[in-house]
Amino acid sequence: MTTPTKYLLDESQMPKSWYNIQADLPCALPPVLHPGTLQPMGPDDLAPLFPMELILQEVSTEREIDIPEPVRDIYKLWRPAPLYRAHRLEKVLGTPAKIFYKYEGVSPAGSHKPNTAIPQAFYNQQAGVKRLTTETGAGQWGSSLAFAGSLFDLEVLVFQVRVSYDQKPYRRAVMETYGARCVASPSNETAYGRSVLAQRPEHPGSLGIAISEAVELAVQREDTKYALGSVLNHVLLHQTIIGLEAMEQLHMADVWPDVVVGCTGGGSNFAGIAFPFIGHGLRGGPKPRIVAVEPAACPSLTRGKYAYDFGDTGHLTPLTKMHTLGSSFTPPGFHAGGLRYHGMAPLVSHVKELGLLEALAYTQGECFAAGVTFARAEGIVPAPEANHAVKGAIEEALRCKREGRSETILFNLCGHGHFDMASYQKYFAGELKDEQYDEKELAMALAGLPSVPEPA
Repeated sequence: MTTPTKYLLDESQMPKSWYNIQADLPCALPPVLHPGTLQPMGPDDLAPLFPMELILQEVSTEREIDIPEPVRDIYKLWRPAPLYRAHRLEKVLGTPAKIFYKYEGVSPAGSHKPNTAIPQAFYNQQAGVKRLTTETGAGQWGSSLAFAGSLFDLEVLVFQVRVSYDQKPYRRAVMETYGARCVASPSNETAYGRSVLAQRPEHPGSLGIAISEAVELAVQREDTKYALGSVLNHVLLHQTIIGLEAMEQLHMADVWPDVVVGCTGGGSNFAGIAFPFIGHGLRGGPKPRIVAVEPAACPSLTRGKYAYDFGDTGHLTPLTKMHTLGSSFTPPGFHAGGLRYHGMAPLVSHVKELGLLEALAYTQGECFAAGVTFARAEGIVPAPEANHAVKGAIEEALRCKREGRSETILFNLCGHGHFDMASYQKYFAGELKDEQYDEKELAMALAGLPSVPEPA
């Protein structure tokens, strides 16, 4: 009897609730602080940015939060997503390991991002919101929120980091197809954007700057809210449907992972695959190694400081405790635009501080080489961001080969690279260099972290 290649769940088997890791952590997440008073913020303080249902999810410590029926109905367009056994990659690598990948590129937008875009749009519509502002790097989040906005009749304005805006014109075309407006950031549409351009007219942009622009406009109108594609607790919560489905599919395969791998930028797809397994271990189940892979050119987990910092460059957002490179840090313009964020999700950062995950950083060239190896074996061309998870999984498989260990490796292939082929062309032409961040700029950004007194 042959071993299956893919494991599929029926729509009736889709999880009916998201998993909240805050219910199982041994110590609570440090509070979010008001940027003016440096005191813990309450739900009302966040009301200008988010509808109350999302704010309540942000602060909840309930283990399970129900997925609304209208959201689950839309999820059925692509969920449950398939789990694959990478037989051909295993053969190419000559490894005794079993490699499984959860494939999120089957969503309409081509990545995991609609898992949170759909509920965010739903809760905003329920609250009477008419317009959403947001930022995007590579464009996967912008595409996903544009898709969600089209389903819930919401106007969507996306500030896309300029370097990605220029590198990935077809992402912008997808957003416009769904009815959103996409603007290169920094832009002349906001006071903060104009101030950045005044100092540096050719600024490549950053997610921190784009967030500042989106937040600035969101708070100016009663009918407008802000939507974020990563970092915040409620976003990570929505993504846990990935890991919850994977658990059921691994039961079908009669295996359990020894290692779980995900790429990390803001932390959403990583949390989506990893948090359910971490929580299962905290409740007494098996504890797989959890490996977070980030870009060497923007290494918040491996080089950042665990400290309170702003989520944006213009200092309009609350202060959260996270691994950060400093809110003024501008990463170089490497192609994994979705991973070009100065900070890591507070929950992912907290989990690292608790010793529940390992973090590794790889260069752009190493990750593209891994993606090409994967594509030639498995047929799927990964997004540049997803290549980091592919690289991490391949390294684990090669370790198993060296050690003669038949471990089970699970990773999240969080999106396809069909709109990123210009970067692959540059890779094959030898034009894709390994970008280096400026050590002096990093030191200055870290030296400029806000001064927050430690609690007594």
